[in-house]
Amino acid sequence: MPERKILNEQLISSVVEIAKEAGEAIIEVYNSDFDYQLKKDLSPITAADNLAHDIITKKLKILTPKIPILSEENCDIPYKIRSQWTQYWLVDPLDGTKEFINRNGEFTVNIALIDNNTPTLGIINVPINNETYWGSKVNGSFYSSENGDVKQIQVSENYHDRIRIVASRSHPSEMLTSFLEKIVDYEILKVGSSIKFCLIASGQADCYPRFGPTSEWDTAAGEAIVKYAGGSVITTKGKLMAYNLKEGFLNPNFLVSCSCGKIASESFLQSTVFEANDIGEH
Repeated sequence: MPERKILNEQLISSVVEIAKEAGEAIIEVYNSDFDYQLKKDLSPITAADNLAHDIITKKLKILTPKIPILSEENCDIPYKIRSQWTQYWLVDPLDGTKEFINRNGEFTVNIALIDNNTPTLGIINVPINNETYWGSKVNGSFYSSENGDVKQIQVSENYHDRIRIVASRSHPSEMLTSFLEKIVDYEILKVGSSIKFCLIASGQADCYPRFGPTSEWDTAAGEAIVKYAGGSVITTKGKLMAYNLKEGFLNPNFLVSCSCGKIASESFLQSTVFEANDIGEH
């Protein structure tokens, strides 16, 4: 059994720097004349994905040599082995590869520490402007600007304004349309990658309903940041998200919300429209 690592501020700071370093490498590729290939599942991959993966895994192995690493770009680890893990790093080296290819800036680096099937630390770096978000059970969630200024962040507590909903830019959903019909007063913002989690954690949005395929490395870091900023991430069945409990990596449909997103959450959970066609249910 791998030795467990005690989460502390020094470890958090080190992993934040690793995410930033990966983000800087991604931007170098972004500013070049890059190409992309298709993986077996027909999702795109670029040199930036591989470069960020190499940087993150190398640095994490040095920082925490006894903690295993599961990355989107190296996920063929048999479940028989993974099921023995009580603590591991879960990494998406470049979340939002389609946005990267489209050059709209909406892509991120995601790193999460999973303890007993739940994220206890999450870091998201936004390479285009070198902004970084992180959250942990140690001391809450934080935001670092391009110039290094750090501030603590919390989800919104504004109960009176219209609900600000964020949705995927690249993955439209008929179920989302049905969900929105149940919300009386809302505005919607379409954004790529895990930036959606960051907007909720920092109080810039209230609700992120996701209907359709996502993988565990897409959500773990964002879930930690939202959770430790005072928000919640639940499945459409009303359950908590859980990680590394099955062979595959697909998440069930889920809802991310802040404290003032409670109205949207209750409306959603009371509906039976979304009970069918859920995916990846644990």
